[in-house]
Amino acid sequence: MEWLDKLSDYFKNVSMYRTTMDIGDFIEILIIALLLYYILVWVKTTRAWTLLKGIIVICIFLLLADFFQMTTILWIAQNVLGFAVTALIVVLQPELRKALEELGNKKLWESVIPFETGKRTESLFSENTINEIARACVEMSRVKTGALILLEQKVSLKDYETTGIEVDALVTSQLLINIFEHNTPLHDGAVIIRGNRVSAASCFLPRLSDNLGLSKELGTRHRAAVGVSEATDCISIVVSEETGKISLACGGELERNLDGEKLRMQMRKFLIKEEDDSKSKRKRKGRSKTKE
Repeated sequence: MEWLDKLSDYFKNVSMYRTTMDIGDFIEILIIALLLYYILVWVKTTRAWTLLKGIIVICIFLLLADFFQMTTILWIAQNVLGFAVTALIVVLQPELRKALEELGNKKLWESVIPFETGKRTESLFSENTINEIARACVEMSRVKTGALILLEQKVSLKDYETTGIEVDALVTSQLLINIFEHNTPLHDGAVIIRGNRVSAASCFLPRLSDNLGLSKELGTRHRAAVGVSEATDCISIVVSEETGKISLACGGELERNLDGEKLRMQMRKFLIKEEDDSKSKRKRKGRSKTKE
């Protein structure tokens, strides 16, 4: 068998390979190993993990076919391989798109290469807006009114906004409660908040999260909230219609069973953090100037 002969020849020449390797080869092997590790970790949380197990079964079958010299099966496999790669790309299109979105995420590159660390944009959400959102969510939670609220940050939600109805009104708890009231024209869908204003309501979110770590009891509303937080940097707030529990999603992570105070704290953490950092930097600069 050809592949067994190649494998035995490789192990015979291991000592020769060891003398010809330098530090660059070791670094390259380490980088490839890390890439393979993170790819496998990512694949394990998606539907591609089941597909990968199926591919492993096919590979084992082909090895057995090679071992028993099943030439017809090997000939079919060689001719189908080119089409199989294209079919695999089509099947994995949602997962590949998600991986490219995460690769192009600015936060990922900032964690690796901290460029423009001195530039921070102040938050567009005021303390009053956060309080009004929290008050509305607590009230809707009390009467078990389902709600889905998206808070736009740096990544624009214009694509989702075009699927709904334009509102352009100041954020108030009464307005949010009225929008999500049962049997009203705008209650079905998501509300998008930009800055201190309700930009649009009844927005359609086409992407549901396929995260296998999410609880099976979560419905479409929660999975849509997690899905949009995976694709953008927005904050998604969900009020369950069945249980009345409040949840918050950010960066693909879902935090459940929040009360009013915890919800305020989480929104402040994500939305006013940059503004506080910029103020503290200005204070430090002012102190340094007075010392000079």
